[in-house]
Order: sequence, then C-alpha cells, then structure tokens
Amino acid sequence: MDACNTVPLPLRESLTDADRLARAHAFAEELANRRTVRDYSPKPVPRDIIEACLRAAGTAPSGANQQPWRFVAVQGAEIKRRIREAAEAEEREFYAHRAPDAWLQALAALGTDADKRFLEIAPWLIVVFYERYGVDADGNKHKRYYPHESVGIATGLLIAALHRAGLATLTHTPSPMGFLNKIVGRPRNEMPYLLLVVGHPADGCRVPDIQRLPLQAYTSFL
Repeated sequence: MDACNTVPLPLRESLTDADRLARAHAFAEELANRRTVRDYSPKPVPRDIIEACLRAAGTAPSGANQQPWRFVAVQGAEIKRRIREAAEAEEREFYAHRAPDAWLQALAALGTDADKRFLEIAPWLIVVFYERYGVDADGNKHKRYYPHESVGIATGLLIAALHRAGLATLTHTPSPMGFLNKIVGRPRNEMPYLLLVVGHPADGCRVPDIQRLPLQAYTSFL
C-alpha cells in the first residue's frame, strides 16, 4: 500500500513551558465553570456562531480519518416540537417502566423527570449521529473504525467550543432515539448518538449543587 501524501505541520506559536502551563490552567478554569443547564431563555443565537463551533468539532481525530460524525442543527419550531413530543414519550416510559430503582435514585438528586420543555425553548438543538457504516455512490457499504470513540471526541470538542462562545448546553439521550432519524431525515446507516441542547440560560437559572472529583481521584502518574 502506498503511503498517504503528507504536508508540513502547520506553524505553531512558540511557547515556553510557563506559557503552556498558564494556558492549560486558564482553559481548565474556564471549563470548570461549565455546567449542564436545563432552564433556557428563548433568546436567539446566530447561526454563524453554531457553524463556527461545529467547525471546531469537525477538527476531531477519528479512526482512519473517516470522520463518522454527522450533525443536524435544528432551529425550526415545528421540528423542535416534534422532537420534544417523541422524546417525552420515551422518557415517560423510562421513568415509569424501564429505569431500575437504583438509576431513578441516582437521578433524583438532579431533579430530572419526563418533562423536557427545554427541547422547545432553547434556540438550537444539535442532533449528533454516528455512521455505523459508510455508503458510497454505488450503494456499497464500507466499514467505519471506532465511530463511537471518534464521535465522542468530536462532541466533547463541540461542547467546549460552545462553552467558549458563552453558550450553555445539555446532553440529552432519550432511549431509544431512533425517532430522530425520521424527524430530521437521516439515513439508516446513521445512528443517533445524543441530542445537544444549546442556548442562553434563563434569567435566574439555577443548577444542582454538585462537586466534581479531584484530579487525584481519576488520574494516575506512573
């Protein structure tokens, strides 16, 4: 197999270790202020801001550079209404029948329930899909490598970019999510990964009083 074509690494800013450390601390502090928001304002968010953040997500690494992520940014009120109705139907089943008691107890501390009004109030919903397999122009299927991991990284970059842009987000995962393909018109080879709610927090928005694990609780240096 021939080696792929290469190009020089783009020029990067020359930094001292002190500069790098300062930037790392500043970024960590900025992300430490990120919180999941469930109470949104209907205040509009310009499309070009969403596009810029999606462009950042598209820079993520992926298995064999196949870039298996597909994002559908939804602003239309009617589509958001249909998504809410379908999501709430699944959520009612989840809370009433599907979720084990231990799961419901874990969620109780966050105050969540089957009411997902934020799906209509927030100005944007970004539906994230991953390709189970690729399909070429002749209809032939092609394997995708590490699609879950690749799309997970891209989604993380997207959330960070939206936060950097001063917007709030919520990752919503109604289960099952197959209704999203039908509502937003995506093909069968794409699987819903999650639903990202994006917008401005409502005035007086409050969030659960949670604590994040300290670094030493989830990191080892060998």
